[in-house]
Amino acid sequence: MSYVTTSERQMSLVAEISAACTRAEYAEVLVKVARAFGFRHITLMHAPTPESVLLRTLLIETSIPSQYFNQFDRARIMRFPVLSGGIGVSALPRSWSLFDNSSAAVFPNELSELLRNFGMPTGVAVPAYAGDGERILFWLAGDRPLLAQTELNELTMVTLHLLDAYNRTKQSKLVEHTPLSAREREVVRWTAQGKTSIEIGQILSLSDHTVNAYMTSAIKKLDCVNRAQLVAKAIRMKLIN
Repeated sequence: MSYVTTSERQMSLVAEISAACTRAEYAEVLVKVARAFGFRHITLMHAPTPESVLLRTLLIETSIPSQYFNQFDRARIMRFPVLSGGIGVSALPRSWSLFDNSSAAVFPNELSELLRNFGMPTGVAVPAYAGDGERILFWLAGDRPLLAQTELNELTMVTLHLLDAYNRTKQSKLVEHTPLSAREREVVRWTAQGKTSIEIGQILSLSDHTVNAYMTSAIKKLDCVNRAQLVAKAIRMKLIN
C-alpha cells in the first residue's frame, strides 16, 4: 500500500508554490493546496474588521462560487462578531466544524445554513501579514473532519510559502491594469448587485452572450480568475460603487 507522508506532501506543495510566477498560476496552486488537505475550496482575503460590511469586498483570490458571496452579503452575515471580532483578529489558526458542538454553537444560523448548502461545514483560517503590512487570511473550506494538530501545523508552514509567493507575484506586477470600459463597468456593477447574465442583459438590452463577453474582458483586464474576485477588485479600485 503506497501513501504520501506529511513531509512528502509539504515538499511537493512548496515546490509548486515556488514555481508560481503569475497570479493565474498562484490561483491554481492555491486550489492544489486546498485539495491536498482534503478541502473543496480556498480563499485568500483581507481580514475582516468591525467596520467590514460586505464579504466580497475583502476577496483577493477565491475558488468559491460567486453565489455564496451574494447570499452571504444579502443576509448581512458580516455583522456577527464571530467574524470581525473572532476569526478576523485571532493571531492563531482557527479551525471549526459544524459537526462539532463547540464550533457550531458560536456560528449564527444564517452562516451555518449557508456553509452546509455549499458543502463547506468544515473550515480553517490561517492569518498572515502581506508585504505591505496588511492583515490577510487563508481560508480553506470543505466537507472533511477537523484537522488534526499535525495537519494544522503542516498547513501553517505551507501557508508561509503561499504568503511569500503572494508577495512575490504582487510585487512583480509592473504593468498597470487597463481601465474598464463604461459598458464593462455597468456589467460588473450589476453583477455586484447579484444579477445574473440574463437579468443584466434584460436591464441593458443586451444578449446574455454579449454580457458574458464583457464580463470575460473585464476579468482579463483586472487579472482576476472569476466573477467574485472581479467584483471585489473593482470595488477596491473604486471602478464601481
